Formats: sequence, C-alpha cells, structure tokens
Amino acid sequence: MSLRDYGHDLRFGTFLTPGAAQPEQTVRLAQVSEQAGLDLVTFQDHPYQPAFLDTWTLLSFVAARTRRILLAPNVANLPLRPPAVLARAAASLDLLSGGRLELGLGAGAFWDAIEAMGTPRRTPAQSVRALEEAIRVIRELWDTSQRRGVRIDGEQYRVVGAKRGPAPAHHIPIVLGAYKPRMLRLVGTTADGWLPSLGYLPGREALAELNDIIDDSATAAGRDPSEIRRWLNVGVGELDPSALAELAVEYGISTFILGTDDPGTIAQFGKDVAPAVRELVETSRSSPIAAPLGSSDNKTSAAESELGVTPTPDDGTRLSPRMPWDESTRPTAPPAPVGLRYTPRGRAVSRHLVDVHDQLRAELRQIRDLMDRVNQGTLGIDAARSQLNRMTLRQNNWTLGAYCEAYCRVVTQHHTLEDEGIFAHLRSVDSGLAPVLDRLEDEHRVIHDVLEGVDRALARLAANPDDHTELSRAVDLLTDTLLSHFAYEERELLEPLARHGMYEGQL
Repeated sequence: MSLRDYGHDLRFGTFLTPGAAQPEQTVRLAQVSEQAGLDLVTFQDHPYQPAFLDTWTLLSFVAARTRRILLAPNVANLPLRPPAVLARAAASLDLLSGGRLELGLGAGAFWDAIEAMGTPRRTPAQSVRALEEAIRVIRELWDTSQRRGVRIDGEQYRVVGAKRGPAPAHHIPIVLGAYKPRMLRLVGTTADGWLPSLGYLPGREALAELNDIIDDSATAAGRDPSEIRRWLNVGVGELDPSALAELAVEYGISTFILGTDDPGTIAQFGKDVAPAVRELVETSRSSPIAAPLGSSDNKTSAAESELGVTPTPDDGTRLSPRMPWDESTRPTAPPAPVGLRYTPRGRAVSRHLVDVHDQLRAELRQIRDLMDRVNQGTLGIDAARSQLNRMTLRQNNWTLGAYCEAYCRVVTQHHTLEDEGIFAHLRSVDSGLAPVLDRLEDEHRVIHDVLEGVDRALARLAANPDDHTELSRAVDLLTDTLLSHFAYEERELLEPLARHGMYEGQL
C-alpha cells in the first residue's frame, strides 16, 4: 500500500459524553482536555436523548469556561437542527469564542427517535441531498460579502431572501461524518473535513478505500484532496503512538479524537501520547529509509554514500565524583553491511536523533546557567523568571524547580518513546543490535533514578529555598549521565537508524 500523508499538522482532542446527570463533570472534563494541551473537545449530538445535555447549549457553556481549546459537535444532527438557524448559531458561537468552532455535520441516524421528535423520516438519498443543500445554506448565510439575500430552492430546504450574517470570526470548517459512497463523494466535492469512527470500520485498512472515494471525487470537482482534513474518532484501545503515527502517514489522519470520560486517560493522551505521535510523524515525513547499492530507487552519487551525520562526541568532562554506570562495559553495534548507500531520507532520521538530543542539551545548559547565576547572586529572581518565561520547556511555570521538573518530564517521555517504539523496531529488524539496545534501556532506567534524585532535591529546596547545594549536585549528576548517554546512543545508533528507520509503520 502506498503512503497517503496529506501533510496537515497533527491535532488531538476528546469525544466526551454530554451526560445530564452530572453536567459540571462534563464541563470539567473539557477543562481537563485543555489543561492537558489537547487541541479540541467534541460532543455527540442526540437531541432525542433525555439523558444527554443539549449539545449546542453545552458547547456554548464550555466555550465560556475555557480559553484556548477548539470546540465541535461530533456530529450535529442535521434533521433536528434546521440549517439556517444552525448557521446563525454557529457564527454566533464562533464570534463569542474568538474563532474556536469547527462544525461537524451528520445526515442523521436513529430515525425512529428523530421521527418521535417530529421530523419526517428521509431515505438515504434524501438524507445526502439534504446535507448537500444544508451546507450551501450555511455557507451562503455566513457569506456577508454580498448584499442580496440568500435564495435556495432545494428539495429538502428552501431559503427565500434570508438576510446574510453574522459572519463568523474565522472560516469555520465543515466536517462530515460519512461512511457510504454517496456521502463520501459529498465530502470530496464540498466539505472541509471527514470524520469517521474507527470502531465503525471493518478495519483500519478500510480507510484507504474510503480515502480513494473522497480523493477521486475531489479531483473530479477540481479540488486538491489535501484540502480535506481527515479526522478519526478512536477508542482507549488505540492509544499506541506507533499505531496512531501509522494512521497519520499511511492513511492521512491528522485529527485524532479520543472517546473517554476518564480524566487520567485524557491527561495521558495530551501529555504523553500526542507528543510521541508528533515526533514519530515528523520523523516519518523525513522518510528515514536506506536503499541498498544497486536498488532501483537508489539515485545517490558516490559522494553521498557516507552517512553524513556525525555523532556528538563525549569530551570526558565529569562534574560529579562518580558515575552510576561503568562506561567501559558498553557494547558496540555490529558494523554496517559493505556497499550500502544511504538515501537523503535515511540520513534525515539520524539527523533527527541528533536534533532531539541537541535540544535537550541546550535546555540543560540553560538550567545550569540559570542555577549558577542565581547561586552567585548575579541574577535576580525577576530576571530569572523573565528568562524562564522565554524557555521552550518552561510550560508556563514560574520557578526554577518547576522548570527542572518540566525538563525531567520531557527526557522521560523521549526515553519511553525510544524503548517502546524505536528500540522495539530495531530489535525486530537487526538482532545484532540487541546488546546495545539492552544497555541503552538499562541506562534509561538509571537516568530515571537520577531524575528522581532531582525531584527529591527540588522538594527539599522548596522547604529551604536558600540552600541550592543538593539541587546543584543532583543537576551535576543529571548532566554527566545525560551527556554521556546521548553521545553513546548517537555513536551506536545513527547508522542503524539511517538503514532501518525508527519504526515499522513508516517503511
């Protein structure tokens, strides 16, 4: 199967149950989603369900109780929400929320319940036609660039001279929940996005066939298929970063919506899973594969036959009186096969590992510099806070201790990604790397203990803020172990990564 990556930035969100029994809990979960760094929060829309809050009222309330996160119905029940009224409601909420609304639409399901609410039943063909007409109504009413009223004489919806406006704060994407060919063709010709649920598909492989229908329809309509963002509702069982990254690079999914009402799972999705998936996809978009000499797609010249990426050397400087491991016992990787040439895409993944390490090295230097200047009295607390505010990993924390904690979380996340994804892949394709990978994983566990030492020192610093001695020692040890480990890992893995890639799903 060929890769199908439309190049969109990745987004992650939640699909929350709009339960009426504990309405404040539903709102709180939306706030947890925002606090976890997620991009959007969505709610199902079943107006005939008395156990649920009204979705549009809930979206409006959540918009007022959050600041950044995007909001969307997943998806709005069109038969029970007249499109002209829905257009005004959507534009109003978008204006009130500062441009944070995206509009998911569905043609309708559970027709017995819809009929019970007073709306006549539609055939499948009528439902698709109604959705097509509704999109036209909504977009016409949003378009205030023209002065004349909106007139649409459709089979399902008629608008006779309705005044336009209000215009939304931004272009509101219209995203369709769709599975059948007629609906998928409508996505391709008309919509801004497609939103299926993985649990309703026979398997993830079905995404390829459904994407084909959308793409063919878009192309026939003179549209670029990449204009259409691919969303996907996923369950808790699909939280593996490698599996989600595969859905992105092979099936074009760029917005992952997790169905859960558990705050711990939401926090994990935002703080651990989403960053790991982003890193994997970023690496995959560099296409880290190597081609053997003489292969049909090998276009490199003799000058490009070398790896072209240099491991960062260990200069041997040690700040601590002891190291937590014996560096002389480290195993080495077997030599690369003779006559191997690396593609530019293969070299990119090796460069990526060095880039990740360089970022961690740079942030570590900032921690050390800040500690030294505060300890020496050459930097006041206000100036220190100002510098912390500009640091990449600060994450809105205001103290030296909080910054160190943020850094430790990032290091741990990086090592987890390596152990569970990258290393597992390298083991599966090159058994000769096992001793090196075993040692690197052992060192990850040691570094975890060193990070715990930093945490303990931070706790003691909070009790005695004038004594930085223990924290300085802990950060010295962290510096020694990290720089030694990074240098060893680059020395042994840059070549295998260029040859094998980082994980199986990207090849």
